Amino acid sequence: MALSEPTAQPDDRQQKTNRLLRWVTIAAIHMVAIILWEVLVRLTKLPAFILPAPSAIFATLSKTNYAWVSNTWVTAAEIYGGYLLSVVAGVVLALLFTWSRWLTLLVFPLFITLNMIPKVALGPLIIVWFSYGIGTNILITLSLCFFPILLTTVRGLKEVEPDLLDLVKSLKGSRWQTFIYIQLPGSLPYIFSGMKVAAILAVAGAVVGEFISSDKGLGYLMIQVQAALDTPAMFMAVILITLLGIALYLLVLILEHLLIRKDARIAS
Repeated sequence: MALSEPTAQPDDRQQKTNRLLRWVTIAAIHMVAIILWEVLVRLTKLPAFILPAPSAIFATLSKTNYAWVSNTWVTAAEIYGGYLLSVVAGVVLALLFTWSRWLTLLVFPLFITLNMIPKVALGPLIIVWFSYGIGTNILITLSLCFFPILLTTVRGLKEVEPDLLDLVKSLKGSRWQTFIYIQLPGSLPYIFSGMKVAAILAVAGAVVGEFISSDKGLGYLMIQVQAALDTPAMFMAVILITLLGIALYLLVLILEHLLIRKDARIAS
């Protein structure tokens, strides 16, 4: 008798159904909140400069003077560019720290001290040193995102089972092979934990840079429309910034789902 093809287990179907139901519920809650917001503003007849209705906020998308597309692309470049650099720099430096005790002793405390500096205070100095623009705002984003990734990656690399490391050494494996086949897979839950925290900070970094000094981007646009009390446009800029952050966070969650088993993930 031919063996039948394996079918999905009932538990798997139930998990997928529950996951879909959870996402539908989240979307429904947001829609209900928007509808209630619209109704509240219309019933109370609040002035638009105090609290605009969602319909008035989304109507600003049709106005070309705000340059929504170009400003959104600039802010997205700052968020994603600074975030990507922080991930690369954090993982590479964490690896170097695990390879060299002297480097850890001499440099790691310095990173901790630098991380204590408020980034809002550091922003003007970065602008003085590097002028202003997309590159400078990427550096400010990098300064906010870097340390959480570095710290969690160092912890993950150090918590690899010593028996596995001894096995690789006995097989004459190089440091690079040890990292690729042993340390990196074992530290991925910690790396993604730091990446999720950094994804939230990346949005703040880009906006802080645009607030301090910039001539483009959604944060810059918010400063411009604030003077005219154009609250609907300010809300729309906030919504677009939020969507950029949500997209980054969801991308990290998708990568975590693809690369790490569920029971090995670290909640954050």
